[in-house]
Amino acid sequence: MYEKMKARVNWPITILLFIGLLTIAFPLYMAIVIAFKQPSEMTTSISGILSLPETWSLSNFAQAMEVTDFWHSLGNSLLVTVMTVVLSILLHSLMGYAVGRNKGHSKWYNFVYLFIVSGMFVPFAILMMPLAKQTAEMHLANWAGVILLYVVFYMPMNLLLYTGYLVNIPIALEEAARVDGASTWRTFWKIIFPIMKPMHATVAVITALAVWNDVMTPLVIMAGSGQNTLPLAQLTFQTQFGTNYNLAFASYLLALIPIIIFYVICQKQIINGVVNGAVK
Repeated sequence: MYEKMKARVNWPITILLFIGLLTIAFPLYMAIVIAFKQPSEMTTSISGILSLPETWSLSNFAQAMEVTDFWHSLGNSLLVTVMTVVLSILLHSLMGYAVGRNKGHSKWYNFVYLFIVSGMFVPFAILMMPLAKQTAEMHLANWAGVILLYVVFYMPMNLLLYTGYLVNIPIALEEAARVDGASTWRTFWKIIFPIMKPMHATVAVITALAVWNDVMTPLVIMAGSGQNTLPLAQLTFQTQFGTNYNLAFASYLLALIPIIIFYVICQKQIINGVVNGAVK
């Protein structure tokens, strides 16, 4: 029995998974330990950094919340993230349906699909300065402009996912709806949109993670407006002369909690959405 179990173990994959676990668990351990330590406990030795805190105190978290104006910054991050996710699901699913159902027999829709998806290969550094100038001239150097840019930035990836997922939805459902007198608009919202729930969850998590952790876009667009998201507020821990790691890691853990809760809520739908969305 033992020999059979041993034969079934794929050791190369097992080792890779173990290494992958370490790359996630070790930084998380470091973040938790440093967040609870006092600056006096931080030493230059490896053992001093890796050791557990002498006393587990929440003082770093309280100070980090005060320095970053946590609740205000959290509110801005939630506003930007929620609005981006909602608009992305509504607009990108509709676009994915229109393009996905027509690109197979229309050169125009196929061109539109390839053109939009190619946007994934355009680095933000190229667009950064033109976008900053354009949003300022259009009076969009605020959270509304950032949301609009996010919806555009994540359109290529989301379009790719939605069009891929549509392959798994039989066209017969739409044909039956048309026979019953439903318009294309009604067919999408009443039949197709609910069926794409797993992909909605996948798009929501991917988009939310990217928006929640993004620094460059709000930094470039909203610089000087006083409207800080959490990543922007956390830049206060980094100065020209050093970084307050204790407060910084405490703030990072606080910012991690909402997105983990969101992921846990959506996780049942994510794997199904990713697998089905990968089918072309």
